Amino acid sequence: MVDVTPKPETAREARARVTLRMQPATLAAIRAGAVAKGDVLGVARLAGIMAAKRTADLIPLCHPLRLTGVDVTFALDRARSAVRVETAVRTVDKTGVEMEALTAAAGAALAIYDMVKAIDRGLVVTDLCLVEKRGGRSGHWRRPASP
Repeated sequence: MVDVTPKPETAREARARVTLRMQPATLAAIRAGAVAKGDVLGVARLAGIMAAKRTADLIPLCHPLRLTGVDVTFALDRARSAVRVETAVRTVDKTGVEMEALTAAAGAALAIYDMVKAIDRGLVVTDLCLVEKRGGRSGHWRRPASP
């Protein structure tokens, strides 16, 4: 584990996203709240928040951080038959929250998969990535826009 003792505590934020591609009927069931297991996006939001809070338990060399905020949002895309999950994680600490944002996105995506796997085993989780990070010594970074 990297020693962050001499680093100052600063405000830090990271945003991540992931996409789930599915059958149109699966997306329609999520949109209509007609999935047998219940509120897919509500469960996924909670799973993402919980995943962010447990990142240091899941990723061996991550520092445990004092998270000050975790947001998990969803965009349902009928044209692509997809759900895009976006996360934002904030802290005031000695190291960044990139792994927490990525873990939140992955946890939310896996919760969606679990909720709908009975109706769509072919669902694909794809394009997990860091979108942006702010704070710390390296400053601000943003993923370039895709063509």
